[in-house]
Amino acid sequence: MTDPKQLRRSDFRVLRELPTRWSDDDTYGHVNNVVHYLMFDTAVNGWLIEASGVDIRTLPAIGLVVETSCQYFAELRFPEVVTAGLGLERLGTSSVVYRLALFGARETPAAAGRFVHVYVDRDTRAPVPIPAQVRDALSRL
Repeated sequence: MTDPKQLRRSDFRVLRELPTRWSDDDTYGHVNNVVHYLMFDTAVNGWLIEASGVDIRTLPAIGLVVETSCQYFAELRFPEVVTAGLGLERLGTSSVVYRLALFGARETPAAAGRFVHVYVDRDTRAPVPIPAQVRDALSRL
């Protein structure tokens, strides 16, 4: 696997722009670390809705986040527009592991991470296969 610091936008099949907000900067003058996770979540779920053609919130199976991680390499600041890179690390029967990076103005990533969704039945929370519409979208990643 590529060293996360060496990732480039061209390493990702999907790129999504995410504007920073005034409230994202913390007292230290940069985007607070928790905002990176919000950006990952927004990029993944926004892309899933667009790529699958369905509102994923209405499916009988929902993707729960069971693991996230983030490595920080450089600061992001408001009013920077961040580019989120989405890639597929692993696609299983009921789970998917995303490879992610956040890019600011520089070519190198400001942060890199992973995001794991496990699909479960909306009511019972028992693991189920990834819905067909979602799996089809993921196969294009």
